[in-house]
Amino acid sequence: MGQIEDLRLFVHVVERGGISKAAEKLRIAKSAVSRRLGLLEERYGSRLIDRTPGVWNVTASGRELHQRAMRVVGDVDEIEDDFANASTNLAGPLSISVPRDFGVAFLIDTLITFKERYPEIQLTVDFDDRTVDLSRENYDFAIRIAPEAKGENSEVRIGSVRHGLYASQTYLEMHPEPLTLEELRAHKLLYFGTARRAIWDFVTDNGKPQPFEFQPFVNSNSGVFLLEATLKGLGIGRLPDFIASNALAKGLLIPVLPRVSEPDLGIYLVHSEGRRFNRRMRIFADEMTRVCFS
Repeated sequence: MGQIEDLRLFVHVVERGGISKAAEKLRIAKSAVSRRLGLLEERYGSRLIDRTPGVWNVTASGRELHQRAMRVVGDVDEIEDDFANASTNLAGPLSISVPRDFGVAFLIDTLITFKERYPEIQLTVDFDDRTVDLSRENYDFAIRIAPEAKGENSEVRIGSVRHGLYASQTYLEMHPEPLTLEELRAHKLLYFGTARRAIWDFVTDNGKPQPFEFQPFVNSNSGVFLLEATLKGLGIGRLPDFIASNALAKGLLIPVLPRVSEPDLGIYLVHSEGRRFNRRMRIFADEMTRVCFS
């Protein structure tokens, strides 16, 4: 057996918590797994798993080897997957979690085109604003919009979301357009969220944070609803570019206080550290990066 297969065996032993379960998964004799584990420890001159009677613990050296072996085995599997199957259709499951408004307003066409291009991929898209547990739930990817990466999984920033203040012509005909943030306070403001005392974060000319506290005229957890409320003249809405862009291009929205700066949010493509990055995932990641950076 080669070194790669020995490392693969070790990964199975650690992840299944025992020699017997690893042997069952690999469909080889328990004695063979035990012998190869012993040879691996002899090769590296270190006890990898403490397996005295009544005890089964991965040692510090074993934990380090497990982490590094997962990466090596994963790289080999990716090479095999890419080159052995390069001429065949992509097939298999691909499950992603997408923020509801971002997915509906911005990604629907891309996701449908992706499915049409790769019909053998079993695509599952969950439009939900909750933060899924990628290490426990059956998702290959989550797309998250946040001020910065959280560092809990493997995260790649693939784009940015910009916000702006907007109103309809109907609203501005009935209310004088605000020229300062203090004048903005007197207007009917539409807020994404449930807070009764809300805060919008602005940035001063010298780059310092400038929180703006107010009492919303309308609250909602739907950016699509807030867009419609803004278009109907209910008030001034703070909307992300993926929600506002079409209406803005048609002249249905008017920017308010366009010189007021607001911090961008990042669009992050996230996957679990422990999930093997297969060819389906790489193609999907490339497509999301292309769309979100364009």
